Amino acid sequence: MTVYVDDMYQTEFGRYGLMKMSHMVADTSAELLAMAKTIGVNAKWLQRAGEGGEHFDIAKAKRELAIAAGAVPITIRQCSAMCARRRVTGDLGTPEGAERWLTEYASRRRAPEVEAAR
Repeated sequence: MTVYVDDMYQTEFGRYGLMKMSHMVADTSAELLAMAKTIGVNAKWLQRAGEGGEHFDIAKAKRELAIAAGAVPITIRQCSAMCARRRVTGDLGTPEGAERWLTEYASRRRAPEVEAAR
């Protein structure tokens, strides 16, 4: 079981006023909430509770605390792929595996459209 924090803070999208934000996701809700408690993030800030995209938005300073407490740093692309995978399969998977899964999933979904256009 693992908690992950992305690098959204490096993008313009990751800026909220003067703060730089990241997503924190985990294999299970219990793990995610435990890490939030460990790094001092109130559980009421949990977003999309019980859904595939369940996560916390955390400030860069909290991201660093999460990494120090054992969270795995990932890219925003990996985080997006992992959440997409969980919405479809119920499982985050690994960062690299989720990116591969998303590429294959998108190809399978586009195949009927390509065939119909012929």
